[in-house]
Amino acid sequence: MSSSGTAAPRPHRRNVLSGVLVGIGTAAFIDEVLFHQLLQWHHFYDQSTASVGLFSDGLFHAFGWFAIVAGLFLFADLRRRAILIPARWGGAVLLGAGAFQLYDGTVQHKLLNLHQIRYEVELLPYDLAWNAAALLMLGAGIFLLLRTREAAVGGPPS
Repeated sequence: MSSSGTAAPRPHRRNVLSGVLVGIGTAAFIDEVLFHQLLQWHHFYDQSTASVGLFSDGLFHAFGWFAIVAGLFLFADLRRRAILIPARWGGAVLLGAGAFQLYDGTVQHKLLNLHQIRYEVELLPYDLAWNAAALLMLGAGIFLLLRTREAAVGGPPS
């Protein structure tokens, strides 16, 4: 407990939460800007009219920005309290981005059929590349989180 009677912040968890939110928001932002707007390969929801697709893109874009803003507020608090663990935070960003991309590629693309990466092409290479990139980010994020676990709970740095 701190002197004010409230629980002391848990820097290891706060670093991870902030990083995961920024990672999710960044992956959503890149997906929206690159695949939805610039390449125009799909919308967030492609099972209706173009207007519905654009509306769904707007909601998706807002979600991504809310996640980034929330994560950055937490990041600023970590810096203010001098409890930021940069490598742990970076690992959490990769974890969040990879988890979001894997969720998008499996749940949204395949299970819910909200949209596909592209249309009128062979999907397998795109699906493999999408999910492989997600797994690489997840793996790198998990590696960094495991590597910084001791530092996060006050043990010797690894």
